[in-house]
Amino acid sequence: MKEFLTAFSLITLAEMGDKTQLLALAFASKFSPLNVLLGIFIGSFINHGIAIAIGNYISKVIPINTVQLIASLLFIFFGLWSLKIDYESENEDTKSNYGPIITVALAFFIGELGDKTQLTAMTLGANSSFPILVLLGTVSAMVFTGGMGIVAGKILGKKIPEVTMKIIASFVFLFFGSLGLYSNLAQKYITPLNILVYLLIISALVISIIKINIIKRNKYYQNELAQILTQCKSCKEKHFKSCVVNIKREEIEKEYLGENIPFFGDIISYFESLKNKNYNIYHNIEMVYSNKKR
Repeated sequence: MKEFLTAFSLITLAEMGDKTQLLALAFASKFSPLNVLLGIFIGSFINHGIAIAIGNYISKVIPINTVQLIASLLFIFFGLWSLKIDYESENEDTKSNYGPIITVALAFFIGELGDKTQLTAMTLGANSSFPILVLLGTVSAMVFTGGMGIVAGKILGKKIPEVTMKIIASFVFLFFGSLGLYSNLAQKYITPLNILVYLLIISALVISIIKINIIKRNKYYQNELAQILTQCKSCKEKHFKSCVVNIKREEIEKEYLGENIPFFGDIISYFESLKNKNYNIYHNIEMVYSNKKR
């Protein structure tokens, strides 16, 4: 039972806010929730079953201590990977000549190939005495998080905050990975100096990934805002708030800036308002806007 709960917890944390949860929400807008969940179950069962079988085989031909050390390093890698946030828009094509269940199953099987969730399943399988419990745990977690994505989208109108869940998942993976290294490394390597160096390296990597995320976030939203501004007709006194372009611009501003910039149908005055709020953001958006208008 412990192996089932461990697998379920780790996969649940890893999948919250991930692309596959968003994919479940996208499919739920086209197919019934039951068909989507059945598709997730089938696709994940095949995908994770293969991964766990490979992991369990490896554990029989490589010394268990070596396997556990590799698993610990992979968990640390997954922890750092979990911090990475993709801001590019992902438009999933949900059209298919197959039925809804097969369509969803194929999408999840392909979507999980080489993903950190599949690699986590393989790692857990390598350390497991009862791989079937690991498989049931990982697949149950995939169905659970898919269901959460559907519920959040249909009832709450929004997904569970991606950044929050990624941070939680990251530190859970880092904790278990670090604990595994501490338990399986030879004691001669477990010295205060080595621990300090390790913590400094991990901290530096975490900070670097966060900085990269911030840069990518700024670039993404500045590009999106500049793009929507190019669609504005500068209608001035004919401007109305219910305009599709205006609504989209306000949505982007709210996500990026946390508030809306006054807009009265004039791009020049809008840029002046943006400049007064934050010169760097204004400068970057204005440059992208000018390039797009050429």
